[in-house]
Amino acid sequence: MFCLPDGRGFHPDRFSQEFEQKQATYNRLHPKATLPHLRHHDLRHTWATLALEAGVHPKVVSERVGHSSIAITLDPYTHVSRPMASQAAEDVASMIWANRD
Repeated sequence: MFCLPDGRGFHPDRFSQEFEQKQATYNRLHPKATLPHLRHHDLRHTWATLALEAGVHPKVVSERVGHSSIAITLDPYTHVSRPMASQAAEDVASMIWANRD
């Protein structure tokens, strides 16, 4: 995803370590408004979950997070929330009622 000017890659833990250091610095400077502990990977999980909930096609989400198949994306990143379940029921009901004419 990112590389050094000579094309070599960064160590995989580099961004996670920097992300954690930035959080710690922020929390030290803002003790009354601290951030919860988040890993860099948690942001990836959040993005994938929100994208799927927003209706982004699973194949697009799968490619964006670097998975080799949609199944790898759908298993851990889809959570049926109450709004998603309600929307699914409304969508199917609309299809049924629209075809009654």
